[in-house]
Amino acid sequence: MTLQDIPKIKHTNSNNFFLLCGPCAIEGEDMALRIAEKVITITDKLEIPYIFKGSFKKANRSRIDSFTGIGNEKALKILKKVSDTFDVPTVTDIHETSDAELAAQYVDVLQIPAFLVRQTDLVVAAAKTGKVVNLKKGQFMSPEAMKHAVQKVKDAGSDKAWITDRGTMFGYQDMIVDFRGIPTMRQYAPTVLDVTHSLQQPNQTAGVTGGRPDMIETIARAGIVNNADGLFIETHFDPANAKSDGANMLHLDNLEKLLTNLVAIRKTINGF
Repeated sequence: MTLQDIPKIKHTNSNNFFLLCGPCAIEGEDMALRIAEKVITITDKLEIPYIFKGSFKKANRSRIDSFTGIGNEKALKILKKVSDTFDVPTVTDIHETSDAELAAQYVDVLQIPAFLVRQTDLVVAAAKTGKVVNLKKGQFMSPEAMKHAVQKVKDAGSDKAWITDRGTMFGYQDMIVDFRGIPTMRQYAPTVLDVTHSLQQPNQTAGVTGGRPDMIETIARAGIVNNADGLFIETHFDPANAKSDGANMLHLDNLEKLLTNLVAIRKTINGF
C-alpha cells in the first residue's frame, strides 16, 4: 500500500510521516469540524499527510453505561461532512461485518480494532469493500503474528492495508511499546504507532480506562526515531470532558508544538 491509495490525502511528497488524528468518538458536528479545522491548519503548515480520525460508535466499552455514540448514521454523516468540508480523508473503526459496508459509504479507511484483529470475517469484510484497511495490532499479539492479518486482507483480494501498533499488555493495568516491533511489522505493511492508546491504563477498578498523556511526546519521538511510517494521535480541545478516552488524549492546544518537534526529528534522522 502507498499513501496514494488514500483519496484526498495531501503532502505525499514531503517525506514526512503520515498522521491519523482526531477525537476518540464523534460527539457532535461542531466538535468534529472544530478539531478537524485546527489539525488541518497545522498539518498543512508542516506538510504532513493527514487523515481525520473519529469513531462513529464505541462498541468496546468497559461498562454498559459508558458513552457509545450519537447514532451510527448520524456520526458517519458527520465524518462525511468533515471530508467534504475540508477535502480530507477520514478513518473510522468497525466492529461487526455489517459495519464494513455501511461505513465504507462514508469514509476512506476502515479500521479494525485491536481486540478484533483476529476476527477473520471482519477483516475480510473490510477488505472486500475496496477501502484501505487499518489493522490494529492486538494487545495480546506479537508483531510477527500481524503478518497473518495482513495476509487475510491480501487473500480477500486487496493489498491496501497497514498495521498500527497500540502497545502490548504489561500486567493487568498497563501497556508497553516494544519498539522492536516497528521494523518487524514494516516487513509486512506500512506501520503506524498509536501513541495515545499505547499510554492507556486499562482494567481500572472504576471501569474507566486511565492513561499517561504526559508521556505522549516521549512515545511519539521514539516512534519517529524508529522509522514508523505514521502516527496515530487522539486529540480534543477539552480532554477532561471528552466522552471517550479523555484520560490519554492530547490536548488540541499542544498538538502543533508536538508535531513541529517530530517533523524536526524526522528531518534529522533522514539527513535533510
